[in-house]
Amino acid sequence: MSDTAAGGGELLSWDSRTRRVLTVYVPLALFVIILLFPFYWMAITAFKPDSEMEDYTHFNPFWIHSPTLHNFDVLLFHTQFPRWMLITVTVAIGSTILSIVCSVLAAYAIERLRFRGSTHVALAIYLAYLVPPTILFIPLATMIVQFGLYNSPLSLILTYPTFLIPFCTWLLIGYFKSIPYELEECALIDGASRMQILRRIVLPLAVPGLISAGIFAFTLSWNEFIYALAFIQSTGNKTVPVAVLTELVTGDVYQWGSLMAGALLGSVPVALFYSLFAEYYVSSLTGAVKE
Repeated sequence: MSDTAAGGGELLSWDSRTRRVLTVYVPLALFVIILLFPFYWMAITAFKPDSEMEDYTHFNPFWIHSPTLHNFDVLLFHTQFPRWMLITVTVAIGSTILSIVCSVLAAYAIERLRFRGSTHVALAIYLAYLVPPTILFIPLATMIVQFGLYNSPLSLILTYPTFLIPFCTWLLIGYFKSIPYELEECALIDGASRMQILRRIVLPLAVPGLISAGIFAFTLSWNEFIYALAFIQSTGNKTVPVAVLTELVTGDVYQWGSLMAGALLGSVPVALFYSLFAEYYVSSLTGAVKE
């Protein structure tokens, strides 16, 4: 009887492990493979010589037989890639800072001041995020030309917040709701101003929300393509996503090695940005503000 029970327990445990493998680990492994395969292909192509990319009969397309740095040499020393990278970093940081500052002020006013119609203003701001950028870039291009900012990176810094601020504001409104209002009431009784409360109480407690909004704004600014293509024409002022595509493709000739090298180097800052703040972001979410 005991042997039968033990056998049944082992069978049940085996069925549980099998079910877990089939329902959790196998789908997760497939998801990771599908998600990472484009990055793997980009990385190996960046280090492949042209002979391996053009001859799949003698070379395995999924592996590198003779790694080379020629593609990076062409990208870094025979194009203006360092300048493109500098401009991209400047535009991403500038638009992110501008968007976060405006979003913090707007979200705090809507959520904490509670003026008449604040709910409708919050809804209108979120609906503005749903407007496709492809509709806005034509009137924005007219304004950029009128202000004399055409073909200048400053035009991107000023136009990117048009789609960054609405979402960041909506995100911060939700996070400010989690901060007890009693903290502000105590500060008001002690004679603190609204700006002092925002700077010394609300913002330190809203660091995870600020990091989330900053990651969102920085990533979208870094990868944005339509505005950068429409507002910048000179080669020296282009951002990395536009420059890599327009400057490394001549007619019907694609410099695949240099293209993949540019895409690889262009994704490194975003990956570093995530890795630097991910741990702090997750650890901050584990804490809660208690009343």
